[in-house]
Amino acid sequence: MNIILLGPPGAGKGTQARILMDDLGLVQLSTGDMLRAAVAAGSEIGRQAKAVMEAGELVSDEIVIGVVANRLDEPDAKAGVIFDGFPRTAAQAEALDRLLAEKGLILDAVVTMDVNDDLLVDRVSGRFTCGACGEGYHDTHKRPAAEGVCDNCGASEFKRRADDNAETVRARLTAYHADTAPLIGYYTGSGKLKTVDGMADIDEVARAIRNALGKD
Repeated sequence: MNIILLGPPGAGKGTQARILMDDLGLVQLSTGDMLRAAVAAGSEIGRQAKAVMEAGELVSDEIVIGVVANRLDEPDAKAGVIFDGFPRTAAQAEALDRLLAEKGLILDAVVTMDVNDDLLVDRVSGRFTCGACGEGYHDTHKRPAAEGVCDNCGASEFKRRADDNAETVRARLTAYHADTAPLIGYYTGSGKLKTVDGMADIDEVARAIRNALGKD
């Protein structure tokens, strides 16, 4: 099974992708991770990506598609993949359709995580993680049981992403609505689009996604 997870930054796509990996044995394909791996491996496409990134420029669709194409040829991808953070634009979606057709693969479903922008800004701008184990917390919704001490590992150092602030999150949401949200219309026409409530609890979202995929 090959699926796409759609949703704005902070919607929880990464979390749900990890759950699907455990439940269905799929492989998560994150564009950022794939680009870094290609650069580290020193492949031809990786060298192209490295040159662009070191110049401070955006990696072209051609390079991204090349990285995705290489990754789909690896043995573990044969069991099925989750595209996380890709495609981001209609042009990338069209390129992915062509790539899958060339490889004889099928896109089984596109799951979009529907969220409320204002609530999402609160969710993202209030989150922080344990610096030791990565356990996630939130200023309002999930604080450590003992102030300043991680519930999971007992460490006392926490960190926040520099871009997890209200202004930056709103800017990222604006970019998402302009570039990526139109993909909802693109995939609606294919009959493969499934919509779930991305603001529900993690377990509820996971159940909704499994149900949408016919895996419950």
